[in-house]
Amino acid sequence: MARSRKTSRDPDLRRWLLTGTLVALGLALLAFAVYLLRLDAEVQREFAAVRWVLPAQVYAAPLEIYPGAPLSIGDLRRELDRLGYREASELLGPGTYVAARNDLRIDTRRFAFWDGVQEENRIEVRGDAQGIGTIRVLGSTQTLDLVRFDPLLIGSIYPSHGGEDRVLVRLNEVPPLLPQTVILVEDRNFYRHIGVSLRGILRAALANLRAGHTVQGASTITQQLVRNFFLTPAQTLHRKLREALMAILLERHVGKDEILEAYLNEVALGQDGPRAIHGFGLASHFYFNKPLNELQPHEIATLVAIVKGPSYYNPRRYPQRVLERRNLILKMMADAGLLRADQYQREVAEPLGVSRGGSGGAVRYPAFVDLVRRQLAGLYPEEALTSEGLRIFTTLDPRVQSDLENRIQTDLPEIEKAHRMAPGTLEAAGVVTSVEGGEVLAVVGGRDVGYAGFNRAIDTRRPIGSLAKPFLYLSALEQPQQYTLDTPLDDQPVALKLPNGRVWEPKNYDRQLHGQMPLYQALAHSYNLPTVRLGLNVGVDRVRDTFARAGFDDVPAVPSIFLGAIDMSPLDVAQIYSTLAAGGFRTPLLAIRAVLTQEGKPLSRYPFKIERTLPEGPVYLTTWAMEQVIAQGTARWASSVLPPGQVYAGKTGTTEDFRDSWFAGFGADRVAAIWVGRDDNKPTGLEGATGALRIWARLMRDLHARGLDPTPPADVEDALIDPASGLLADAGCADAQALPFLRGSAPQQYAPCANAAQSSSPLNWFEKLFKK
Repeated sequence: MARSRKTSRDPDLRRWLLTGTLVALGLALLAFAVYLLRLDAEVQREFAAVRWVLPAQVYAAPLEIYPGAPLSIGDLRRELDRLGYREASELLGPGTYVAARNDLRIDTRRFAFWDGVQEENRIEVRGDAQGIGTIRVLGSTQTLDLVRFDPLLIGSIYPSHGGEDRVLVRLNEVPPLLPQTVILVEDRNFYRHIGVSLRGILRAALANLRAGHTVQGASTITQQLVRNFFLTPAQTLHRKLREALMAILLERHVGKDEILEAYLNEVALGQDGPRAIHGFGLASHFYFNKPLNELQPHEIATLVAIVKGPSYYNPRRYPQRVLERRNLILKMMADAGLLRADQYQREVAEPLGVSRGGSGGAVRYPAFVDLVRRQLAGLYPEEALTSEGLRIFTTLDPRVQSDLENRIQTDLPEIEKAHRMAPGTLEAAGVVTSVEGGEVLAVVGGRDVGYAGFNRAIDTRRPIGSLAKPFLYLSALEQPQQYTLDTPLDDQPVALKLPNGRVWEPKNYDRQLHGQMPLYQALAHSYNLPTVRLGLNVGVDRVRDTFARAGFDDVPAVPSIFLGAIDMSPLDVAQIYSTLAAGGFRTPLLAIRAVLTQEGKPLSRYPFKIERTLPEGPVYLTTWAMEQVIAQGTARWASSVLPPGQVYAGKTGTTEDFRDSWFAGFGADRVAAIWVGRDDNKPTGLEGATGALRIWARLMRDLHARGLDPTPPADVEDALIDPASGLLADAGCADAQALPFLRGSAPQQYAPCANAAQSSSPLNWFEKLFKK
């Protein structure tokens, strides 16, 4: 009976177990189906919402050439090389050129500027060492008056928290060899699998078993894209399963070409400091300084080689390692029929060809890009600058920037050596602007010109010392009834009781007294005592107003401003000296010309804003006195460097205890402000003339800055002056000097040495009468 009951229960137990199993399986399948539905919805929603972070791309001013341009054929070749143009034996497409001795044939690139699209063109440029001669369209007799080249991509403005940077590309715009090679190396069955590749998984598993460790992965392009878009890099079984499922689901909704295009824009291809290089579009600029569609097969193979591991296959750190993998990929391309045998032999023989430094990013000209970003602040929200793909056209001149960088990097070590300082003791910063238009042409924020850190050109605010004096003297010369360049000033001690009870007793730099001297000599030799005496007569408020009209209004209301107790940055100094250089017209210094959307629609134009804020005549007189600073005063060393026969104006600046060395000055077309000092604000032992002037003078020479035009304005006239008396002179006075005066302010009497004075005296009249 007992056995009968057990036997009768067995079918019931089996049915119960089977039912339970089926129910559990059904619930599991239901849960999995719900999970898949949610995952599918997530994939659709997230991919549809994918909006690449497209940092603003920052461009330099375009190179423009025209018949008569002072650019030698050799210089033009160097500029083409800077723009990533490739020299060849024949024109092979946009971005190539053929060079002869005095002739360049160039295939220019198509580019969308702020004022319209410039199409590709093949041109011939003839010239010599002096400049451009003629420009002709190849294959015709048509000559061109102006050619504008595509501008240099100098930087990106990307999110500081994420640091992603990319140049978006479309699949139909990239060279076909790129996606073919990516598929060949990364996922041969891309167009045949459903998102995951069982064949690839088995192949990788066998390879890893043979090696005893992981030597091969099995992720498809779709899986890699999913991983980058949606998942963390954690190597867990759940994450890998989720990745595979999401890849399969993604391929149900998105076409293969769209997935491939997304991959080409998303894949990580390197790191540039805090900036992550995403996508082949930016990588092409970063590694080869050229657009993606100009890459050669060996360059495409290099970028695909980096995909396997951007750190391990970093071509700048491990060139031999990358070269070997590049050549392996070239062999794969040849075996797959993507390259002919002769192409393979030619490409495998090419050097790696990676540019020395990262380009197309903020690392290239960090101080200038920092200025651009600050000028954009308040005009656009941060998100628009770092994710909307804006195109920002700037005023930076790469040739001027290069000259400024070279001078600071070359001259600082020489200054340190000459003054027996330890290497690396000094820092420097500089700004160069155009006289016409107030455009910022170059900015260097420190001796490490590529370091995107503290920007001394903008953020260093140091006392400017005697750089302030021209604005005091200008304040005086605006009162011609009281002051002219010839007005005598006393170089005598000054003691001034301050509101806090202390007594201010300034001294001349040389600790000497020089007696009475004409006003312009006091400025040329930068004597402190006559300057303070003049300032006390002119008044603090008038001097502060002059600074404000020149472009800087943060001047304290204390007498020490006469000697430069005003904290300014090199950019601030460039602003006020630019107003002097422009003859009294103030233009806010601008680094931006135009801002375009990703689609090329103009957002903002930066119009030429100019207003006269300082009177032309007094500015001319002040500039003339600043010319004497270089001709005979504290900056006379510069005359040994600057082109003979050319006239420039400027002023040295030295602060208390020799902590800061300054020089600011200008020619007819360029203004430059240079600061040299120490970050810890300790004394350097340098005057303005032994530090910053050395950089400034050589820079102006390198820039071929034009000398000043000596033609005075209509309200200024020259008069011959006898230095001994300060009165009018003529041929009878041996040491007479011509000085400019505002019309009607010159002396009316002749000096005793003048023939005119002698002939008009009563004694001479009687002598002549007696002789007759």
